[in-house]
Amino acid sequence: MNELLSLRENKSQFRRNKRGVAGLVIVVFVCLVGLLATWLAPYDPLEQHLLQRRQPPSLEHPMGLDEVGRDNLSRVIYGARLSIGVGVACVTLATTVGTLLGMIAGYKGGWWDSLIMSAMDVMLSFPTLLLAIAVIVVLGRGLTNVVYALAFAAIPTFARLMRVGVLVTKEKDYILAAQAIGVGPSRLLWRHILPDCLAPLLAQAALGIGTAILEAAGLSFLGLGAQPPAPEWGAMLSQGRGAVFVAPHVVLFPGLAIMLTVLGFNLLGDGLRDMLDPRLES
Repeated sequence: MNELLSLRENKSQFRRNKRGVAGLVIVVFVCLVGLLATWLAPYDPLEQHLLQRRQPPSLEHPMGLDEVGRDNLSRVIYGARLSIGVGVACVTLATTVGTLLGMIAGYKGGWWDSLIMSAMDVMLSFPTLLLAIAVIVVLGRGLTNVVYALAFAAIPTFARLMRVGVLVTKEKDYILAAQAIGVGPSRLLWRHILPDCLAPLLAQAALGIGTAILEAAGLSFLGLGAQPPAPEWGAMLSQGRGAVFVAPHVVLFPGLAIMLTVLGFNLLGDGLRDMLDPRLES
């Protein structure tokens, strides 16, 4: 009953957070666009009309045509599917590995803690994109390898969050009581400690998806991510950068799509943080 009341209070608090609600609306909208891309896109995103290349926005093509005469609107719509998929896959992988490492470091302590956190500190000493590029150089180009690279670079953030949560939670009275009656480490971690540490992880995951989408677009812009003719927003910016002064619509709409999506996830992450972090309760 107490958990149900707490859930209702959290929902009510989230509804009062206008930025969080706005972020949720944007995220849901972009996700629906990606999921329904097959039905929403008016044209095949790969179909070319070379004689109409760089055609400006019109009633027939609301976002105009790109460098080789492909419909920009259709490509932006399909790009939502790719970008959201990359962001979610990246954060899911990073959260899973980071959580496991953070749990081991925080609960075991000693040399386990020193070894894992030293490795995380070394990874954090590199700029995220530089570390991701190094991984891609080893694995090769492509969106799948971009997911692995960005997930690898994001692991330290989640590991450190989880470690701090475990260090705080394992000293609480109910955890000490569970240890006193013989509850094993595995059950203690998964059934008692982990649920108490989820709040900052969820907020960071929402923020992390936005960051991953932005970084994946950056890598595709550099030619390391999605390869032509894939309708990925960063690749679209890269392919159209030469026409930015002649046909600005070629890069305007993919850029706006990236900005809107990242903004939505950032606002959602802030809203989740305010809702789930008990220290922010009034």
